[in-house]
Amino acid sequence: MSAEVSHGFSVVICVYTEDRWEDILAAVSSVHAQSLPALETLLVVDHNPTLLERLAREYKESVQAVRVLANAGPRGLSAGRNTGIAAARGGLLAFLDDDAVAERDWLHHFAAGYADPRVMAVGGRTMPAWASGGRPAWFPEEFDWVVGCTYKGLPEGKVRVRNVLGGNASFRREAFDAAGGFATGIGRDGDKRPLGCEETELCIRLAKALPEAVLLIDDRAVIHHKVPTVREGFGYFRTRTYAEGLSKALVARSVGAGKGLESERRYTTRVLPGGVLRGLRDAALWRPGGAGRAGAIVTGVAAAAGGYVLGSVRARRGGGSFTVAPIAAPSGTRENGAGQESEGREGATRE
Repeated sequence: MSAEVSHGFSVVICVYTEDRWEDILAAVSSVHAQSLPALETLLVVDHNPTLLERLAREYKESVQAVRVLANAGPRGLSAGRNTGIAAARGGLLAFLDDDAVAERDWLHHFAAGYADPRVMAVGGRTMPAWASGGRPAWFPEEFDWVVGCTYKGLPEGKVRVRNVLGGNASFRREAFDAAGGFATGIGRDGDKRPLGCEETELCIRLAKALPEAVLLIDDRAVIHHKVPTVREGFGYFRTRTYAEGLSKALVARSVGAGKGLESERRYTTRVLPGGVLRGLRDAALWRPGGAGRAGAIVTGVAAAAGGYVLGSVRARRGGGSFTVAPIAAPSGTRENGAGQESEGREGATRE
């Protein structure tokens, strides 16, 4: 392995609510149990002083390297990740959702990908952990991205991809030096509308900044992502697919529809029709959920398309924009009562 890989991983976990207290502790514990130890774990708290202080107390005497930081940017997941990147000491950064747990060899498989110096990002496979104990019969595997998980249609094994998925991903620090951080104004902001695509936009921007860069998914790097009961319902499914369309419109407006929708075209024209046919076949054979899955796929496509159209109109009228800020070096941080908080910088607004 390269010297940078041996330098170690900084694992960034962004958190925002005490409602996920036990999930946060489980996520941190899964990092501490890795076969390849992390250099440090950074818990970035999104504008929640009570949670910040509680986590600072929880890990004050920890024998593991855990730092609790306040999000130094605007509210939301992207700014939280950028705060973690700025404060991280590792040459490699891994991102884990606050309601997920990583399998023991998660970081080991990430590290293997960086033996090739051209590799700038490695993602993994995210498996759903359904709160009800099992997948709803109507919920199509092709839409597992709705609940933040790896979906049917992604290539298997260790393969080159356009973008990694943000809740289970890693990057070299040089990727952020070259491309800047995650864009604010695209992704999630606490419990507001479930937008996304910030990792897609970053990866496309990275490929532009470093044309020789290689981005991989290694499906041996597995995490298990909790799916709460509210996200197992059809209402959330419809809302999330619509929000995805809104986000995709912003990305396409910035990078062009060719790159912004390249993977989505293949997914829509090849993967989803097969899912509809399987659902109809299962319905014809009286298998449970077949008609529901076919209907959900059609509904999901329609909702995403509607969101994309509306988002495109808003973007053309100047109603949609996002900000990409450079990432401060680790030395550009200041101490606070619960770790280190990175200094904010202004970035350029992209519409």
